Amino acid sequence: RQLDRAIIDEVQRAPQLLLALKLVIDQDRRPGRFLLTGSANLMALPQIADSLAGRMDVHTLLPLSQSELQGRPNDFLLRAQAQDWPLSHPAWATPLGNSVAHVLAGGFPEMRQRPTATRRQAWAKAYIQTLVERDVRDVAQIDQLHQLPQLLAVAATQSGHLLNAAQTGGQLGLNGKTVDKYLGILEKLFLVQRLPAWSRNELSRLIKTPKLHFLDAGLQAALTRLTPELVFIQRARWGATLETWVHAELRKALSLDADGWHLCHFRDKDQVEVDFVLESPLRQLMGIEVKASATVNASDFKGLKKLQSLTGDAFITGLVLYDGHQPLSFGDGLWAVPLAAL
Repeated sequence: RQLDRAIIDEVQRAPQLLLALKLVIDQDRRPGRFLLTGSANLMALPQIADSLAGRMDVHTLLPLSQSELQGRPNDFLLRAQAQDWPLSHPAWATPLGNSVAHVLAGGFPEMRQRPTATRRQAWAKAYIQTLVERDVRDVAQIDQLHQLPQLLAVAATQSGHLLNAAQTGGQLGLNGKTVDKYLGILEKLFLVQRLPAWSRNELSRLIKTPKLHFLDAGLQAALTRLTPELVFIQRARWGATLETWVHAELRKALSLDADGWHLCHFRDKDQVEVDFVLESPLRQLMGIEVKASATVNASDFKGLKKLQSLTGDAFITGLVLYDGHQPLSFGDGLWAVPLAAL
């Protein structure tokens, strides 16, 4: 009570402090006196959410973004909304495919300091083991801790795909309900995210199954043992990791956005899909497709055109992010945009 200001790290491990904090805050409502940090989603922990609800602002600090690593503003969402894609831009001069190692290194500073895929894989294994042994007990009570790393390894191979909990669990001897519970724990630890399907009540032919995504492409690549050499041999694996990377970059961009855009995906019963759909509180839409190629043609916009036809004036723009260096207009709000624009 004698502290006027304090920084408390890993606050989820000290629930006994919360009532004292609540009392001190209620006595003095000056903002910014206490900085609480944790390696788990604090608002998902009942003891913290109940004690400090309405008394704190929550900010999620994800791994480093592309813009942070390059020391430039993160203006992707603003450019997308305005369809402001200049023909040349210094940050887009080098296609992302020339920086495969950069994508595979992810956004964790410790992982990026390790120059080889083997060393990054070793770091990822140690990081996961530390989370399981140290942090899982702070967010949930489970008996079979050894199953979490196994589930995470399987989930890494399915990042970017529709989630089938029963099928995933079948590989580990787990039922779908247990898989859902464990994925919830992994979400609280900011390792994975279930991406909901976009839908409207008036549209009945849409798939409502969520996708599963890792929140860091480097971690996903390390767990699947994807190396720069394998990228050019196993293109499907690279495509999934690249989509995971785009998902993570969009999450980071949205964390800076004050307008409340919501991220989801689109898929209908004819298997027409859009990798990412961003929806504003006013129900405006932007669609984003990911293509691990240096060329784009009209057929790559099939899903975006379907979404555009279903939503009419609510559809602002549709982008195909590709491994080139120049934006290309395909008319009617549709653009091919360099992946490096993220």
